[in-house]
Amino acid sequence: MQRHLISAADLTRDDAVLILDTAEEMARVADRPIKKLPTLRGRTVVNLFFEDSTRTRISFEAAEKRLSADVINFSAKGSSVSKGESLKDTAQTLEAMGVDAVVIRHGASGAPYRLANSGWIDAAVINAGDGTHQHPTQALLDAFTMRRRLVGRDAGIGRDLAGKRITIVGDVLHSRVARSNVDLLHTLGADVTLVAPPTLLPVGVGSWPCEVSFDLDSTLPKSDAVMMLRVQRERMNAAFFPTEREYSRRYGLDADRMAKMPEHAIVMHPGPMVRGMEITAEVADSERCTAVEQVANGVSIRMAVLYLLLGGAVFDSKTVPAVTDARTEEK
Repeated sequence: MQRHLISAADLTRDDAVLILDTAEEMARVADRPIKKLPTLRGRTVVNLFFEDSTRTRISFEAAEKRLSADVINFSAKGSSVSKGESLKDTAQTLEAMGVDAVVIRHGASGAPYRLANSGWIDAAVINAGDGTHQHPTQALLDAFTMRRRLVGRDAGIGRDLAGKRITIVGDVLHSRVARSNVDLLHTLGADVTLVAPPTLLPVGVGSWPCEVSFDLDSTLPKSDAVMMLRVQRERMNAAFFPTEREYSRRYGLDADRMAKMPEHAIVMHPGPMVRGMEITAEVADSERCTAVEQVANGVSIRMAVLYLLLGGAVFDSKTVPAVTDARTEEK
């Protein structure tokens, strides 16, 4: 493992499988009556969020607290950033406080890389989403969900996603989730197909390690997992498709389309879902949809990332304190 987690493209196959296996151990701990571990006691983690977030921020905070880290939540709103303070000055303020890790979400692509390589701060940096660039822990939790569902929990230990066929549908142009998943899934051996209107595909997508299609119906019968993306209107400054109804007709997933998928195939969504546009309520609430499961798996993945970056050793749930010891450690 490297010192920072900035991009899913930085992970080797062994790095990714190690994180997935460690997350499996963390998930077992989460099933215990007392979920807290003393692993990162004495370490300080700052959640530095310059963009709004619900799932990612709460998930990171839950992961940090379950590992007994001291947590500082920083929001751009109501801070000196709203008064014009630069990222450099904010970083140097955190450095003066002696933090051990910074989880950063920023609207500018490349901000986490800049923070990690600037020399402004001596702490591990974890990218929680930067602009339209990368969201590596989202890709990891998605891969973790796929491995559990398509390979099996126990059978999946040490395994990748070789040969699995993953279809990613929707607003690829503005999606850091799509970029991260393409990178990580390729590393893990999966075959990825992007399906989107031509206007919602980025320039240079032909060089990505994936296939591109404009026909959703033709890809569904050969997909092991179908990931629906939200149309990110907040990042759009023009009309990228005629109407919502037209988009839904061509690229939305409803019950009829889901029926074309293999019986074992799953439906995924990184959230937040816009029901009725990219996905119908019937599909979102079906047993094949893993959206809620992905949120739960996000805590395990983020515990694994924090543990490996700040703890270092390979984690084994069999070696952690028993429940009675954990009560003592928690006091």
